[in-house]
Amino acid sequence: MKTIKTLSTLLFTALLMLSCNQKSNKIIAQKDYNKYLEIKDNKSRDFAQGEINFWQKKYDKAPNQTSYLSLIASNYSKLFENTGNIKYLYKVEELLLQVNKEYHYQGVGSIRSLGRNYISQHRFKEALVLANKALAIGEGMKETQKLLFDVNMELGNYTDAEKNLKYLNDSRDFDYLIRVSKWNDHLGDLKTAISLMEKARDIAEINDNNSLKIWTYSNLGDLNGHAGNIQTSYDYYLKTLAVEPNNSYALKGIAWIAFSHEKDTKEANRIIDNISKRHHTPDFYLLKAQIAEYENDFLSKKTNLNDYFTMLNTINYGAMYNKYNTLIYADDKNTASKALEIAKIEIDHRPTPDSYDLLAWSYYNLGDSKKALAIEEEYVVGKSFEPKLNYHLATIYKANNLNEKVTPIKKELLKSTFELGPNLEKKIINL
Repeated sequence: MKTIKTLSTLLFTALLMLSCNQKSNKIIAQKDYNKYLEIKDNKSRDFAQGEINFWQKKYDKAPNQTSYLSLIASNYSKLFENTGNIKYLYKVEELLLQVNKEYHYQGVGSIRSLGRNYISQHRFKEALVLANKALAIGEGMKETQKLLFDVNMELGNYTDAEKNLKYLNDSRDFDYLIRVSKWNDHLGDLKTAISLMEKARDIAEINDNNSLKIWTYSNLGDLNGHAGNIQTSYDYYLKTLAVEPNNSYALKGIAWIAFSHEKDTKEANRIIDNISKRHHTPDFYLLKAQIAEYENDFLSKKTNLNDYFTMLNTINYGAMYNKYNTLIYADDKNTASKALEIAKIEIDHRPTPDSYDLLAWSYYNLGDSKKALAIEEEYVVGKSFEPKLNYHLATIYKANNLNEKVTPIKKELLKSTFELGPNLEKKIINL
């Protein structure tokens, strides 16, 4: 009897400890963010629309005042950020083309603005042409170097990007800090990337600049998530929402924590469904498809992917979703050849390690593991520290019987399961 009682006590204690650990492991709480899901108004959107109406009336009365068009364009950019509606991004382009035409492409500010618009559209080579045009004019060189850094990073011109960064070198400058943070993230040094973003955050807070606070808080949410600091990531997303209650990016970050960290698919879907009512973009269907796959609900996964492609076919997003399309098509043997076609287009648009990885992954899924390996070794190995790319690399190594190279990558990937998500976590364990 004593033995049975002792075993019962031990079992109860173990279950209690397990229960406590599970509770302590939970991070998100509805009471923290429900108020942001239930917001009916959108002050940032309404303010931007009010500014557009104000400056449009002034321009209508004085159509020779080209500077008014730039102000209208700036507020359409804010509408795009706030709603995700691509028509606003195209409206910005239309206005900036008019501005630059009237300035005979001699105003560096409007040239750079159009360049940034092209970056948002994933028209990186055109953005680089504009950045170099601004550089040749020679005014506002630091601002042009910032644009050049951003474009060169997108194009994989890392040597040039590093030169742009050295030109900017000023540890007291917010724009320099966020870029050198991005550079260190690219190098795989997350600790330094976070530290530099925290310095940028301090500048934003000292100056009480809300737009810069939103930028740093949301980026610190991302960076800390990648580093496995999930609680800190969550706290920064909440700080973002405290400044901008309609920030869909932060809410999406919380939805990812609900899904990837807590495996609470119901809550993740609830958050996504609420965000997409006011910020409707195709990527929400992809997240819901991932969640459905985790639940083994393949009918729901198919429905969400169909809705995703329907939206892309209905609305012109240009090359903005090429990466996602390649990965979706590559994972199905029946559409892997289509993935290969898009991957080649992506390499033409932006010859980065990421784009070459898409090409290698497409060849792997078409059954050509040798060609996939050759591409990875020439264009990806040692050039990127992205976990998704490393998962592809490990899979391709395994297909080529290079198991000794798989083991160290697998070890690192197991540290990145939050970033990669539950579906890939299962696949990593089986590597």
